[in-house]
Amino acid sequence: MRLSVATGPHIMSRQSTRRIMLDVLIALLPTAAAGIYLFGGPAAVVLAVSVLSAVLSALLWQLLTRKPLGNPDFSAAVTGLILGLNLPSHTPWWVAAIGSAFAVIVARELFGGIGHNFMNPAMLARAVLVASWPRHLTTFLLPQRLIGGTSAAAVGDAVTSATPLSPLFTGNATTLDLLLGNIPGTIGEVCKIAILLGLAYMIFRSVVGWHIPALFVAAVALLTWAYGNQDPLAAVLSGGVLFGAVFMATDYVTNPMLPLGQCIFAVGCGVIVVLIREHGLLPEGVTYAILIMNILTPLIDKFTKRRVYGEVKKHA
Repeated sequence: MRLSVATGPHIMSRQSTRRIMLDVLIALLPTAAAGIYLFGGPAAVVLAVSVLSAVLSALLWQLLTRKPLGNPDFSAAVTGLILGLNLPSHTPWWVAAIGSAFAVIVARELFGGIGHNFMNPAMLARAVLVASWPRHLTTFLLPQRLIGGTSAAAVGDAVTSATPLSPLFTGNATTLDLLLGNIPGTIGEVCKIAILLGLAYMIFRSVVGWHIPALFVAAVALLTWAYGNQDPLAAVLSGGVLFGAVFMATDYVTNPMLPLGQCIFAVGCGVIVVLIREHGLLPEGVTYAILIMNILTPLIDKFTKRRVYGEVKKHA
């Protein structure tokens, strides 16, 4: 009889990093498929390059640091795919490749690898790309199938927009347009139905809970309503709010550990998004809202941690 001796806690679960990352990849597939359908071949190239660059960067890092290769945990592929979905379809392939390499090597591996990064790697990489090549990252195309079409989102002969929140598009788009993705934006943020399908799958698989996405979206809607400058539903369905709430704010590593802290984190993300939209010079604030709250996560954990039974309170 073989016995394993180890210190607690002893938690038995079928979940593993590999299983969780595979589930996230599956959840992202509807969004990726919708993006390719809407934006065509260029979107497929951006996504393929992003994923391939992320996987090769992770492999190169393992070789350089002489780490055992072992079985892939799909985390690099998830990072690359999320970054690719956060890019416009016309992004040059080399920009996508640099972004994924930065996300894996600089934003994750240099901090100790998966589980040790304090900011979401894909979001940090996107912020760096926006600062480095803003012309490529802040101009958005209408879906290819709409150019010359009759959709409410396709106003006149315009095919580009400086921001997916532009009133020229969102102000004339119906709720159905916003749900189906008949608006300009990044590859992954436009089709909200596909994003919700991914969320439903992850909740069904117990990969994420409902409270972070729900509170993130609710905070955006309520504060937008308080400002009174935009329809709250349009605010939620425009830009990257829903994609960020579902696939990035729910990242295990960079959000707080306990439910109370996660609720504070989600509300904070929503509030910062609206503040940037209303008072900032940037057209969209999801990336920076999540990164700011990632930085605040250790502080949130500190003030929301539970007292351990039998712990003696320290006196000053």
